Formats: sequence, C-alpha cells, structure tokens
Amino acid sequence: MIEITILALVLVAGLAVGLAVRGREGKVRAAAPAADTRTHLLAAVGVSGTGPAVLHFSADWCGPCAAVRRVVAGVATDLADAPKPPQDIEVDIDAEPALAKELNVLSLPTTFVFDAEGRERFRISGVPKAGDLRSALAPLTA
Repeated sequence: MIEITILALVLVAGLAVGLAVRGREGKVRAAAPAADTRTHLLAAVGVSGTGPAVLHFSADWCGPCAAVRRVVAGVATDLADAPKPPQDIEVDIDAEPALAKELNVLSLPTTFVFDAEGRERFRISGVPKAGDLRSALAPLTA
C-alpha cells in the first residue's frame, strides 16, 4: 500500500511540474529592466540598438524553430511599414554558444524582443503566438 501511495505522489508531482512548464510555453513574458552588459555579444549578431529587434535562437535539429521562423517573419513583414520596423535576427545556438549562455537560453526555441536602445524587453520560450508577439512589439515600433 505504501508503494502505491509513493507512486501516486510521484505521479502527481510530475504532473504538476509538467503543467507548470507547459503553462509557460509560448508566453510573452516581460523581462526585468536592467543595464545590458551583453552589448558587444548582441552587436556581433546584429542587434544594433537602432530599432527594435526580435532575436530568436534556433538549430538545424530543432523542429519547432521552423514555426518560430515563420511567426517572426510574418510579424516583421506586418510591421515593415511601422515608423521603427523590427529587425528579424535568427541565431544558430551551435554557432553562438557564448551569447546563448549569457542570455540563459535553456531550451529551443527561445525568442527575445529588444527595444531601440538594445535592452531586453520580452522573452518567449517555445513558439510565440503571432498576436502576442505583435502586441509586444507595437509600442516599440511606434
């Protein structure tokens, strides 16, 4: 009987952790405003600080990264006529491990939104919804 109780507790704990992780998937979360000490690493991949940028980490072996590529490209195209159109920057995590480590990228796909000053404003784990990404970029592109 004790074994069944322990098994049930382990299953419930595993389910809770799984639901918590899945609940964060694809959500646009605001980043804590802080001085960005990663300027040189970001500049090396094209985050210039001249306008908003959407930086998404991907890899050849990452299936969901193709969906992120389509979502980001679509949103960037939609906002191309904005006063400050966003840059669409895709970074191969295998080519830029130092930047991935500095930005605490723990899984793929991971997407960041930077403002015109190059500060991290939002972070998205998983595939973002186009509407959520567009809403996050709207005040930055005006």
